[in-house]
Amino acid sequence: MTKDLLISGFSDEISFSLDEQLAVVASLGMEYISLRGIDGKNIGEYTLEEVQDTVKPRLDEAGIGVSSIGSPIGKVFIDDQEGFEKQKAMLDTLCRIGQLLDCHNIRIFSFYIPKGQDPEGYKEEVVAKVKAFAEIAGRYGMVLLHENEKDIYGDTSRRCKTLLDAVDSPHFKAIFDFANFVQVGEDTLDCWELLQEDVAYIHIKDAVSTDSQNVVCGTGEGKIPEILGMAVRNGYKGFLTLEPHLVLFDSLKDLELEDAKEIIKDDKGLDGASGYKLQYEALLKILETIGG
Repeated sequence: MTKDLLISGFSDEISFSLDEQLAVVASLGMEYISLRGIDGKNIGEYTLEEVQDTVKPRLDEAGIGVSSIGSPIGKVFIDDQEGFEKQKAMLDTLCRIGQLLDCHNIRIFSFYIPKGQDPEGYKEEVVAKVKAFAEIAGRYGMVLLHENEKDIYGDTSRRCKTLLDAVDSPHFKAIFDFANFVQVGEDTLDCWELLQEDVAYIHIKDAVSTDSQNVVCGTGEGKIPEILGMAVRNGYKGFLTLEPHLVLFDSLKDLELEDAKEIIKDDKGLDGASGYKLQYEALLKILETIGG
């Protein structure tokens, strides 16, 4: 049943070192990573030439492909016009990097909303700016994957759906992130029912609502086994990307507006490689239960 599913992961949660990331991923028998933090620097800070000279050769040698580029596109405040212009230039470079790496997926976000403001008041501006991103992606045949991250416009399933419908582009699709929906107080099953036709990529991350802490997949409130079973039965094909968030790691400081320690309160004595392996093995067990 699960033969069309491919497992990937944000390997910078293992280590800041790309060499260590690739060694651990290969030892687990995985064939893909989502490229985000590379040797302590975000993928958005790399030039095409740097990736060609220092990143691609190591990926090729390890036999590891790239499922998505974990970009920071859309992680600026909606009223930061200078930041938006810089991100358009960054996205153009990332599209070229994607082509170089034979990866057509770029993870993006839909802008931070000023604290205390109603996100609905920024709908038109968000849509216009995401359309501009999608236009750039279209020039290169890339697909922008919107992550439902807390504190951005598209943090709730309803606003995700509004954004997807308004942008209405084959170059803009949805990521389904279980933990992020839990952390904004939503029922993931309701979210799946609303968004499933738009979902092109799935993040494997779980959480509990009591303190928003991330937990091993299948042990939180994300309803991961139930929803993955539905997804497979309904014909989902593509990537399941591990994003454990079980230990503190370098890139997390770039992902959270809040103190990362408030999201991951207890690292359970794990290092990055152990947390990654734990999440991978938990996912494999879930897949076995749904017919893998």
